[in-house]
Amino acid sequence: MSKLYFSYAAMNAGKSTVLLQAAHNYEERGMRAFLLTAAVDERAGKGRIASRIGLSRDAFSYAADDDLAQIISARHAEQPVHCVLVDEAQFLTREQVWQLAHVADGLDIPVLCYGLRTDFQGKLFPGSEALLAIADQLREIRTICWCGAKATMVLRLDENGRPVAEGAQVQIGGNERYVSVCRRHWTARELGQRPQ
Repeated sequence: MSKLYFSYAAMNAGKSTVLLQAAHNYEERGMRAFLLTAAVDERAGKGRIASRIGLSRDAFSYAADDDLAQIISARHAEQPVHCVLVDEAQFLTREQVWQLAHVADGLDIPVLCYGLRTDFQGKLFPGSEALLAIADQLREIRTICWCGAKATMVLRLDENGRPVAEGAQVQIGGNERYVSVCRRHWTARELGQRPQ
């Protein structure tokens, strides 16, 4: 029986790199991987997954109102899908997480989701909350704070590079907007020495 997996981390832990490697591993063995990424995140271009180390490829761009079970089922009917890989899984709705669970359970296709666990305020994203609740297997991908400790939190920066504590949950950005830190430095809002 296939499973629903959730690999989570703070920003810049290499989630997209791990996803792209998984796709390569499936395809190297002659299996078809179906990649999805959130439409709200167009940093690499619409329907594109990109890692910080330069790997990238096209993916289906999902929106909040898409029925992912229906989309994957139709794709699977055209040509067998051997795994589903979801980037930016924090942007899934609760309903979409259940749809992905139905893909794993009903179509017997493994679904591997990759995303952030919490936002810059330390709150769970709706998609992450649902995945933490119902995924068959959870895996933390680790990254480090500037102090060397495990980074589990994210600081959002304003236009002047200062940490902020309030604002909309979703604001797309990369290294210029977010810094992964340990809980101690998140609480203190300390950035440490940032590389130039």
